[in-house]
Amino acid sequence: MTPWLIFAGVLMVAGLGPALVVGSREEALYRLTGLQLAAPIVVLLLIAISVLVGQSSYLIVPLALVLLSYAGTLVYTRLLTE
Repeated sequence: MTPWLIFAGVLMVAGLGPALVVGSREEALYRLTGLQLAAPIVVLLLIAISVLVGQSSYLIVPLALVLLSYAGTLVYTRLLTE
């Protein structure tokens, strides 16, 4: 078992668990907070998987996710105010 696999597992359990719990609440502000918490965790998880597999070309996906999560948060916030 490699350290990257352990890191990915810890991120999935300790990071995504609370993000999913917060994101599944009823209020829209809690869902936005869960989205903001989950996005960087998923980016780190995808980077760890890329290093674990040894393919640097897989780093395109987390870099695109960073941009999309930022834009998605802005759109979601805009829809909350309407």
